[in-house]
Amino acid sequence: MTTRSTTEAPGAGAGPRKAAARTLRDAGAALAQLARGLGTAVLALAVLLLVVLAAVTAPLGVGLLLAAVLPRALHALAGRERARLTRVGPEVVPPHPPPVRLRQALTDPTTRRELRWLVRHATLGLVLGLLGVYLPIAAVRDTLFPLLWPVVPADATSTSLGFGTARTWPEATSVTLLGLGWTAIILGLGPALARLQANPGRRLLSAGPGTDLSLRVAELTATRAAALDAHATELRRIERSLHDGAQNRVVAVTVLLGAARRMVARDPAGADELLERAQSAAEQALAELRGVARSILPPVLADRGLAGAVSGLAADCPVPCRTEVDVPERCAASVEATAYFVVAEALTNIAKHSGARAAVVTARSRGGRLRLRIEDDGRGGAHEDGGSGLAGIRRRVAAHDGTLTLASPPGGPTLLEVDLPCGS
Repeated sequence: MTTRSTTEAPGAGAGPRKAAARTLRDAGAALAQLARGLGTAVLALAVLLLVVLAAVTAPLGVGLLLAAVLPRALHALAGRERARLTRVGPEVVPPHPPPVRLRQALTDPTTRRELRWLVRHATLGLVLGLLGVYLPIAAVRDTLFPLLWPVVPADATSTSLGFGTARTWPEATSVTLLGLGWTAIILGLGPALARLQANPGRRLLSAGPGTDLSLRVAELTATRAAALDAHATELRRIERSLHDGAQNRVVAVTVLLGAARRMVARDPAGADELLERAQSAAEQALAELRGVARSILPPVLADRGLAGAVSGLAADCPVPCRTEVDVPERCAASVEATAYFVVAEALTNIAKHSGARAAVVTARSRGGRLRLRIEDDGRGGAHEDGGSGLAGIRRRVAAHDGTLTLASPPGGPTLLEVDLPCGS
């Protein structure tokens, strides 16, 4: 008789666990997107009502006064939605600034596309946003209803749908099945609902196929120039580090070894002293070479990922530093190296110039974007012209078509935020 082994491999359950974690993460991100979309959907409904009111009251003259400010409100809301969609996914490239005068706006293709988006977002987007808020509340409420049933009034409805009254424990327990159904809808349909809410904005608010993208081309040209400049600056830094540091140490070792070789016969004690100095110079040269190698691409990034690298930087910082890293998947090596450089330079600035007592480093990746946030409670007043390395940080970030925002009022606190695409 043949015996079949049923022992599983050590990592056999890793796949399902990763899939379950990914499903939970995607569902949570989708609910967050739907909730944020609800905010712009409420504003869209308000602007749409103003448009209708202006059209109805136009014969009385009141609508014409109201319509004069509507193009500005519409364009501002569309810009806010573009920024929201860009934060959670691919960039929504804006068209040329549309006109704000009423007559020109009525015939402008961009304004018409924004009006079409306004109608869809104020209706379908609003409903989907409400679902994004209602579904988790309903799931928690119905799932936990058996625990709440003993204190619920006897004539109160049992379900979140507003019907049914539980009078026995089996009836109260059956409500949990509805809660599990809401949970299944969130996990299975949440990302699709978020995409359905975002699609009109991505399609109607982005630059149309006939739009002149010369400004975007100029921006990408400047970004490429910044990347080349950052690369050349890095090469010069490495050359200076090797020439002024390690090379001089190696030359000193050679000179000392030559002198020791000549002295070994006539003055063994002096030769031994020279050899000791040569060994010390060689160790210093090796340490400097390791420092240069780490500055090119820190090995800790390959060994421990961005989370481990950031934790190591925080542990070495003289200022007490707390880290919050949520980067589930690896980014491109160049992006991780840039993020490491940003955090390292920012923490160096905090230690040298801020007088801070505490710092916080946050790193999160969502929707193909890596966002860094470094904050300290120091004296503030940081600016890029102060020789603190902020200009170098901006060049590195611009090389990846990322953005850098610095807020450092006198008296503090200082907040540095960096947004990078994960795959560039």
